[in-house]
Amino acid sequence: MVVAMAALMSVVDSQATQAQSDASKPEFYTQQVQPIFAAHCVRCHGDSNHRGGLSLGSRQDMLLDRRNKPVVVPGDAANSLLIRLIRHEGPSNDPMPMPSKRERLSDGDIAIVERWVLAGAIVPVTLTGGKR
Repeated sequence: MVVAMAALMSVVDSQATQAQSDASKPEFYTQQVQPIFAAHCVRCHGDSNHRGGLSLGSRQDMLLDRRNKPVVVPGDAANSLLIRLIRHEGPSNDPMPMPSKRERLSDGDIAIVERWVLAGAIVPVTLTGGKR
């Protein structure tokens, strides 16, 4: 009985770890990406503050800024403005990289956001209005 219980717990732990590491799952956004945005981005790009026309309040806001310019291109990190901005790689006419140089994201945080974008920028239904 103890062995069976230990095996079951191992499977449950393995499934939880898989969900956290699978960037195509909504849980990846909730557990990995959203905390990065909360720590570094929402002060300027949260629900009520849209500096530069960019909001991270919903998936639709992340796809297009207030000027209808693409911010996140699901599946394409190289063409996602968000990735270029957090890497401090442009655009050249941007007066301030995101976040500011003193708050630059770690390489690990950038890699997490990149993985999420490459996997389709999936978010929980609560951020999509019912669509992923």
